[in-house]
Parts: sequence; C-alpha cells; structure tokens
Amino acid sequence: MSRLAITFARLRTENRAALVAFVTAGDPSPAHTPAILDMIAEAGADVIELGMPFTDPMADGPAIQEANIRALGAGTKTADVLAIAKGFRAKHPDVPLVLMGYANPMLIRGASWFAQALEDAGIDGVICVDVPAEEDAVLGPALREKGVDLVRLATPTTDAARLPAVLEGASGFLYYVSVAGITGLQQAATDSIEAAVAKLRAGTDLPIAVGFGVRTPEQAAAIARVADGVVVGSAIVDALAKASGDPEAARALVSQLADAVRTARVGAEA
Repeated sequence: MSRLAITFARLRTENRAALVAFVTAGDPSPAHTPAILDMIAEAGADVIELGMPFTDPMADGPAIQEANIRALGAGTKTADVLAIAKGFRAKHPDVPLVLMGYANPMLIRGASWFAQALEDAGIDGVICVDVPAEEDAVLGPALREKGVDLVRLATPTTDAARLPAVLEGASGFLYYVSVAGITGLQQAATDSIEAAVAKLRAGTDLPIAVGFGVRTPEQAAAIARVADGVVVGSAIVDALAKASGDPEAARALVSQLADAVRTARVGAEA
C-alpha cells in the first residue's frame, strides 16, 4: 500500500478526516521551505501538498499566484523542489507528500524522467492541474510504473457521464474542487459539498478530499464531517507571506485546522 492509502485507511478506522496542507516550494526561498514543511507536519497535517512554482498557475488565486512569483524570483528550480522533498522524506518517513503543479515543469524533461525523479525523492503522488483525464497517456503510465499516485480533480461541473474518465487510472485520493473558480476566493455551501461528496462516493472507493476556499477551522470542520480530507492552501500561504516565511507564523493556524478536522466527528454517529 502507498503512504496515501495507509494514511487514509488509518484515519478511516479513527473515524476522522485528513488535514491536507499546501505550501509553495521555494516561497520565499528554497532555504525556507524545509522548516516550513517540518512545522506543518509537527502541527498536525496528515498529508502535505508541495506546490511546484510555475509562471502561469491558472487554477490559483492571488495568494498562491504571488507565492509562485516569490519562489521563482528566488530562483527556485525543479531540482530544488526535488531536493526539498527528499530531505523531508528522510525526516518524516510516514507523512504522505504530494506534488501539485502544472504540466510544463513536469513534462519538459519527459514523463519517464519526472516519474523516476519523484520515486527517488520519496514523493507519493502528483496533482497535475492542466492535464485532463482524457490526456492521461502523457503522464499517467510513467507515474503508475513507479508507484506514484495520480490524484485527479473533480469539480461541480463533473457530471455522471465524465466521472468514469476522471476516475480511470486515478489513485491516492480524489480531489473535489468545491467551487467553479480559482483557489482561495470562494467557499461552497456545506450542503452542496455534502451532496457532491455523496455522488462521488457512489462512483468510487477512493477517499475524497475537498479543497478551494477553505480558510478557517470552522469551515474545515464542516467539511471534515462529510469528506475524507480537507485541503487548505491559500490561508497557510497568506500566513507565511505576512511573516516573510517564518514557519512559526503558520503554526497556530495549522494546529487549529488540525484540531478542528480531528474533532469534527466527535459525538456524531460513525
């Protein structure tokens, strides 16, 4: 079993959701990121998403766009991202690490090179925002050959006719983008998220994590009651940006999010 599968299975036995925390690699510099990742893991994140800096992060809102600009301005390269991941894996052997980003930096050296590099760095999964399921052949087979999970995205516009294509070849978890928009700016109503998760569960046994627009412990707890995971990115990136990358600036937020997710189902029926 992969680290993602092991983690979600364990949390299922504990009757709780996972906190999936996102930060951008190299923001504000590659030297800052290892300590930030350590802080996130120590503060209670169950899964970490590490963003690959890119010049045109089309799915991201202002907070993560600006983080990409800072990271690129600091000279962050793919080699830096892989080195950061490898260092994290040596210190945190059991925490799943998922790389999130866009096709250009992932495929510029070829899918086989990229998949091998991920395996060498101890990266567990990939979310590639701009390679749709219908173009799986450009990346999916290479990742699966190396045992790297390909996490797919479903959205409010993913209907029953397209969902099987999204799920084909997907593994790790299914990432439900709760709003038809970019990261950080909007928040879907809990009722709509609950209905969407129920529909997705009818089509897959993969854990379902919900993200985009989740900023507060209260929002995270509401989602954790109905989903298998809660993804928080922009709020953490914002907290770090305001403190010039000081890991301690985000520790309180991540701890509060982790506590909210961990206790969301306490007292509820299993």
